[in-house]
Amino acid sequence: MTTVEKSPAPSASIAQPFFRPKSSKICDQHWQKLAIVYVRQSSPQQILENRESTARQYALADDAVALGWTKDRVLVIDEDQGQSGARSEHRLGFQRLLAEVTMDHVGLVLGLEMSRLARSSKDWHHLLEVCGLFGTLLADQDGVYDPGDPNDRLLLGLTGIMSEVELHTMRNRLERGRMNKAQRGELFHGVPMGYVIQPSGEVEFDPDEQARTVIRMAFEKFDELGSLYSLFHYLVKQGIRMPVRVRKGARRGQLEWRRPSLPSLSQMFHHPIYAGAYAYGRRLTDAKQTYGPRGRRTKRWGTIDEWKVLIRDRLPAYITWDRYINNLERLKQNQTHETS
Repeated sequence: MTTVEKSPAPSASIAQPFFRPKSSKICDQHWQKLAIVYVRQSSPQQILENRESTARQYALADDAVALGWTKDRVLVIDEDQGQSGARSEHRLGFQRLLAEVTMDHVGLVLGLEMSRLARSSKDWHHLLEVCGLFGTLLADQDGVYDPGDPNDRLLLGLTGIMSEVELHTMRNRLERGRMNKAQRGELFHGVPMGYVIQPSGEVEFDPDEQARTVIRMAFEKFDELGSLYSLFHYLVKQGIRMPVRVRKGARRGQLEWRRPSLPSLSQMFHHPIYAGAYAYGRRLTDAKQTYGPRGRRTKRWGTIDEWKVLIRDRLPAYITWDRYINNLERLKQNQTHETS
């Protein structure tokens, strides 16, 4: 949370205030409290590319002054930069805003548009409820609203519904685009060890011959030893390291040799790419967990029948599909024996 003196200066093109200096809804009881300017962009990319919107949001501090607040009673909350408005749990700035309102410190909340405050009907109506209870006004570039007034409350409620629908529309559009690309077998967020993504987008074997040899040897030894634990102990005892391509940082794309681990080996034997198959949607989200003890959505690995997309013989393979299925069955049997 920052004061208006610390906010970046607005550009000359947006120096004029959005609001008229007078509003019949604003009275002395509002001027005696704070005017809070809430600033938010949904993602780090928007912060970098949509700087005009960010500058306009900071410039709302000048609009608060034009509406009658002194500069020392204008507060800018900008902790939620780069945070989605879909949920409030991880938005510390929004939680701080609610706390200030419920402590009866706020006379006016300003946002460039109401969707900046919340895109969830639950969060939006909670904000309206507390603002109406404590006599706090809301304002955007279209005007000043009193959540305690029935007409304004109706208008704000409709605004919140439209904002949430807009969010779902954007999500559905993005998901359809991802699904179309996945159904062509062209959507990759990364590839496991033993593979690389070419600049053209095609997936090929790792160009390093030793890396390919180690991957093939791991599958052969698993067939011989019969369990993941035995394979892990064999690799460690023999001092064999696994080929990993760095995904981030200055060494991105370079080959590193790392000590094997059970999680990385398990991921390797569960990944269908080694059998030449393209798969998308292997991890499934359980939205009901949002209301569970942990309060967040969880993901689980789905069965083959639950995968959204499966295209066999789409990619270069280290093993056959039948061998992949047999490996999965053996891993499952081993797990059953270990827990029994």
